[in-house]
Amino acid sequence: MAAPKKNFPLRIDPKLFELLEKWAADEFRSINGHIEYLLRESLRKAGRLPQKKPNTTDE
Repeated sequence: MAAPKKNFPLRIDPKLFELLEKWAADEFRSINGHIEYLLRESLRKAGRLPQKKPNTTDE
């Protein structure tokens, strides 16, 4: 089961929000989902996102 997501207020420039909102719509994501995607991609590219453990099954 996934951990519950944290809520926090985000103050952002209105023009930046408008651009992110358009980008999110182009990708068929919500603005929150798109911001989370962008943050996760940035963490991955910086090598700061923990690697997922491969699923192994004992047979």
